[in-house]
Amino acid sequence: MKVLDVLGVRVEMPTNHPIVLLRERDGDRYLPIWIGAAEATAIAYAQQGIEPPRPLTHDLMKNVIEGLGHRLTEVRIVEIKDGVFHAALVFDGAVEISSRSSDAIALALRTGTTIVTGESLLEEAGVSMSAEEDKDDEVERFKEFLDHVSAEDFETKPGEGGTEA
Repeated sequence: MKVLDVLGVRVEMPTNHPIVLLRERDGDRYLPIWIGAAEATAIAYAQQGIEPPRPLTHDLMKNVIEGLGHRLTEVRIVEIKDGVFHAALVFDGAVEISSRSSDAIALALRTGTTIVTGESLLEEAGVSMSAEEDKDDEVERFKEFLDHVSAEDFETKPGEGGTEA
């Protein structure tokens, strides 16, 4: 399994559709996933350390998991099926529950859980960027990447890659 880091969330123009970009930790591939606005906000809040006065859904999930004495040990982006990314939440290293990838990412950020995917998914849906690019400037590269990309650049036939519904 390949470890993924969450680089950030942006709104793709001109469609105003949010996208979360994951990067292979020890490689040069990026995994773009189009997500909903609410999930984009949840991911951005977690990355920025914003704590709302009352728990949002993913904060509530984190509190319930911890309150019941369990631990989210891994988040897996497991497949693309009919153009939709699917994820799995792994609890206590044993129990696996299906999840939308955006919800899984939002929960992983709140709990400090590692996000992983398989090599085959990165080969199928990953986007490679030059290894010579300066790693200190990742966020700016991400913004520039999004400024020059559109959803059509990632269009595939059902089952060959795609977005999250």
